[in-house]
Amino acid sequence: MNRALGIAAAALGASAVALGAFGAHALRGTIDDSILAVWHTADDYQFWHALAILAVAGFAPRGEKWWPRAGWTMVAGCAVFSVSLYALALGAPRWVGAVTPFGGLLLIAGWILAGIAFWCSASSK
Repeated sequence: MNRALGIAAAALGASAVALGAFGAHALRGTIDDSILAVWHTADDYQFWHALAILAVAGFAPRGEKWWPRAGWTMVAGCAVFSVSLYALALGAPRWVGAVTPFGGLLLIAGWILAGIAFWCSASSK
């Protein structure tokens, strides 16, 4: 198990719940529904990837390189993707949205690295 990834996953999960509640209660009625949908997308991706990172943390044996790479790539992707969408929903300049796809690419790369981790784990036994 990778303790640091587990802590990161827990922090992402807790903040996803808090940010989801903030969007549902504090932002509803104050921003346009299409902008609220952007907030909801950011929160969904953050929460689902917090769970994925938690799973990766649980699979990561000490000294193994692929599981931590997968987890930390997902953490970075979650930060870039979700934070850029949260910022847009709160009125950041539109250019902030230009970084969102890079977060998505990091999330995809994290899943690919998780696949590599499974592949290497299976082939080493």
